[in-house]
Amino acid sequence: MFFKKSNRVQNTIDTLIGVGTRVEGNIHFAGGLRVDGTVIGTVSEPNDQPSTLILSELGRIEGAITASKVVVNGTVIGPVKAAQFIELQTKARVTGDVYYNTLEMHTGAVIEGKLVYLDDNAE
Repeated sequence: MFFKKSNRVQNTIDTLIGVGTRVEGNIHFAGGLRVDGTVIGTVSEPNDQPSTLILSELGRIEGAITASKVVVNGTVIGPVKAAQFIELQTKARVTGDVYYNTLEMHTGAVIEGKLVYLDDNAE
Protein backbone atom coordinates (compact mmCIF):
# COMPACT_ATOMS: atom_id res chain seq x y z
CA MET A 1 0.00 0.00 0.00
CA PHE A 2 1.00 3.57 -0.54
CA PHE A 3 0.49 6.02 2.29
CA LYS A 4 1.16 9.70 2.52
CA LYS A 5 4.26 10.49 4.53
CA SER A 6 2.07 12.05 7.24
CA ASN A 7 0.34 8.70 7.84
CA ARG A 8 3.51 6.96 8.92
CA VAL A 9 3.84 6.27 12.60
CA GLN A 10 6.86 7.90 14.18
CA ASN A 11 9.57 5.51 15.33
CA THR A 12 10.55 7.47 18.44
CA ILE A 13 9.05 6.48 21.79
CA ASP A 14 9.50 9.28 24.32
CA THR A 15 7.41 7.70 27.10
CA LEU A 16 6.76 4.06 28.02
CA ILE A 17 4.19 2.71 30.43
CA GLY A 18 5.51 -0.79 31.03
CA VAL A 19 3.83 -4.13 31.57
CA GLY A 20 2.56 -4.44 35.13
CA THR A 21 2.30 -0.66 35.54
CA ARG A 22 -1.11 0.85 36.30
CA VAL A 23 -1.68 4.59 35.95
CA GLU A 24 -4.86 6.16 37.32
CA GLY A 25 -5.49 9.69 36.07
CA ASN A 26 -5.35 11.68 32.86
CA ILE A 27 -2.22 11.64 30.71
CA HIS A 28 -1.21 14.52 28.44
CA PHE A 29 1.75 13.57 26.25
CA ALA A 30 3.88 14.89 23.41
CA GLY A 31 5.97 12.88 20.95
CA GLY A 32 5.59 9.11 21.13
CA LEU A 33 3.81 7.23 23.93
CA ARG A 34 3.76 3.43 24.15
CA VAL A 35 1.41 1.76 26.61
CA ASP A 36 2.15 -1.85 27.59
CA GLY A 37 0.43 -1.55 30.98
CA THR A 38 -2.94 -0.17 32.09
CA VAL A 39 -4.17 3.43 32.04
CA ILE A 40 -7.44 4.41 33.71
CA GLY A 41 -8.18 7.95 32.52
CA THR A 42 -8.01 9.99 29.35
CA VAL A 43 -4.93 9.99 27.14
CA SER A 44 -4.46 13.08 24.98
CA GLU A 45 -1.90 15.19 23.14
CA PRO A 46 -1.59 18.97 23.10
CA ASN A 47 -3.41 20.40 20.07
CA ASP A 48 -0.32 22.14 18.71
CA GLN A 49 1.97 19.07 18.75
CA PRO A 50 1.03 16.05 16.59
CA SER A 51 1.89 12.93 18.57
CA THR A 52 1.69 9.14 18.29
CA LEU A 53 0.11 6.69 20.73
CA ILE A 54 0.95 2.98 20.49
CA LEU A 55 -1.11 0.55 22.58
CA SER A 56 0.52 -2.89 22.58
CA GLU A 57 -1.20 -6.27 22.73
CA LEU A 58 -0.72 -6.30 26.52
CA GLY A 59 -1.90 -2.71 26.98
CA ARG A 60 -5.28 -1.46 28.19
CA ILE A 61 -6.77 2.04 28.30
CA GLU A 62 -10.05 2.78 30.07
CA GLY A 63 -10.89 6.31 28.97
CA ALA A 64 -10.99 8.58 25.96
CA ILE A 65 -8.01 8.73 23.58
CA THR A 66 -7.18 11.77 21.45
CA ALA A 67 -4.02 11.85 19.32
CA SER A 68 -2.93 12.56 15.76
CA LYS A 69 -1.74 9.02 15.11
CA VAL A 70 -2.91 5.95 17.00
CA VAL A 71 -1.89 2.29 16.73
CA VAL A 72 -4.02 -0.13 18.77
CA ASN A 73 -3.27 -3.80 19.37
CA GLY A 74 -4.68 -3.99 22.90
CA THR A 75 -7.94 -3.10 24.66
CA VAL A 76 -9.62 0.31 24.73
CA ILE A 77 -12.78 1.04 26.66
CA GLY A 78 -13.83 4.51 25.56
CA PRO A 79 -13.88 6.65 22.42
CA VAL A 80 -10.79 6.96 20.22
CA LYS A 81 -10.17 10.07 18.12
CA ALA A 82 -7.28 10.01 15.65
CA ALA A 83 -6.96 13.29 13.77
CA GLN A 84 -4.64 11.88 11.07
CA PHE A 85 -4.34 8.10 11.16
CA ILE A 86 -5.44 5.05 13.15
CA GLU A 87 -4.28 1.47 12.75
CA LEU A 88 -6.26 -1.29 14.43
CA GLN A 89 -4.05 -4.36 14.52
CA THR A 90 -5.16 -7.99 14.80
CA LYS A 91 -5.67 -8.12 18.59
CA ALA A 92 -7.29 -4.67 18.92
CA ARG A 93 -10.50 -4.53 20.96
CA VAL A 94 -12.26 -1.17 21.09
CA THR A 95 -15.47 -0.66 23.07
CA GLY A 96 -16.47 2.84 22.02
CA ASP A 97 -16.73 5.02 18.94
CA VAL A 98 -13.71 5.45 16.65
CA TYR A 99 -13.23 8.85 14.99
CA TYR A 100 -10.72 8.78 12.14
CA ASN A 101 -9.38 10.55 9.07
CA THR A 102 -7.46 7.55 7.70
CA LEU A 103 -8.18 4.03 8.97
CA GLU A 104 -6.26 0.77 8.60
CA MET A 105 -7.98 -2.24 10.15
CA HIS A 106 -6.43 -5.71 10.23
CA THR A 107 -8.36 -8.98 10.20
CA GLY A 108 -9.33 -9.90 13.75
CA ALA A 109 -9.68 -6.35 15.12
CA VAL A 110 -13.01 -5.73 16.88
CA ILE A 111 -14.91 -2.47 17.34
CA GLU A 112 -18.02 -2.31 19.51
CA GLY A 113 -19.14 1.17 18.53
CA LYS A 114 -19.45 3.46 15.54
CA LEU A 115 -16.85 4.38 12.95
CA VAL A 116 -17.06 8.14 12.36
CA TYR A 117 -15.14 9.77 9.52
CA LEU A 118 -13.50 13.13 10.28
CA ASP A 119 -13.03 15.25 7.21
CA ASP A 120 -10.10 17.65 6.93
CA ASN A 121 -12.22 20.51 8.27
CA ALA A 122 -13.27 18.70 11.47
CA GLU A 123 -11.97 19.93 14.81
